Amino acid sequence: MKQGLVRIIAGKWRSRRLKVPDVKGLRPTPDRVRETLFNWLAPYLTGAYCLDLFAGSGALGFEALSRGAAYVVMTDQSAEVVALLKEELAEWGAENAYVYRAKAPKGLKLPEQPFDIIFLDPPYDENLLLPCCDYLEMNKFLAPSAYIYLEARQLIRDNELPSNWRIIKSQQAGQVFYHLAHRELTT
Repeated sequence: MKQGLVRIIAGKWRSRRLKVPDVKGLRPTPDRVRETLFNWLAPYLTGAYCLDLFAGSGALGFEALSRGAAYVVMTDQSAEVVALLKEELAEWGAENAYVYRAKAPKGLKLPEQPFDIIFLDPPYDENLLLPCCDYLEMNKFLAPSAYIYLEARQLIRDNELPSNWRIIKSQQAGQVFYHLAHRELTT
């Protein structure tokens, strides 16, 4: 298995490196994008319950843990990726995380508690982003006021998302569009 490395930007694991397996379609979120994302999330991250869906390298989940998230659940459909993430969680002594293999969205386990923050960065070619948004909303995966990171090849608009989600931040880095959506409280 050929591996690359991705570094953690800040927090208790700052500058530590995660192994990245050579798995088709796996593309870790670039440092610059992660830095911007976690600057956006800084007011909400401490103590948050997070889901890193399509975890891949685990960079988003590990970064969240490094910066004070209370707990992170990571999922991926690749057995190789899941095995490596479990190995790295053990090596790093991260007891406040859980990794499991699932084909999203329908293979996801219902959460023990709703997530405050969800990282949603599916393989671009599989057109899973918007179906996952709808699935997460309909199946009570989100806290009443949750934040959702969305990464895609194209700009995403509010009218494509569940009706109570609003895009509050959006940027482009090269050919990647990334967004932060907020799930608004419904009455």
